[in-house]
Amino acid sequence: MSITSRRCRILLLAAAALFLLVALVVRAAADGGLEQHSGTALYASMVWAGVLFLRPRLSPPTAGAIAIAFCWAVEVSQLTGVPAALSARSLLARLALGVQFDPVDLAWYPVGVLPLVAVHRIVGARARHRQPTG
Repeated sequence: MSITSRRCRILLLAAAALFLLVALVVRAAADGGLEQHSGTALYASMVWAGVLFLRPRLSPPTAGAIAIAFCWAVEVSQLTGVPAALSARSLLARLALGVQFDPVDLAWYPVGVLPLVAVHRIVGARARHRQPTG
């Protein structure tokens, strides 16, 4: 059975919402490193879902590379102070852009994306294998 672009987008929105929910639950229940690093990885997972929501036909490695590059760009932009200034005025900006640069986050973004790329590839390969030729 083929999955439609519309269904795919609905699933990606649900995935992004699930990643956000998990991040908020961890934030409420945990403290310290678990909260910080899981939030970073789950942020990257949400970005991955967003990339595929916008471009559902991207290959898994391309979508993953775009998601990681976006996360790294946001992290590096924190060196300018602009995200901190915006975050001081808006909770949404704080959640989306962060406040201060943390080089450890650069390593955690791929942790949130690469497993999703692997699952995406496996599911795609199985779907292609099941499609009748003809």
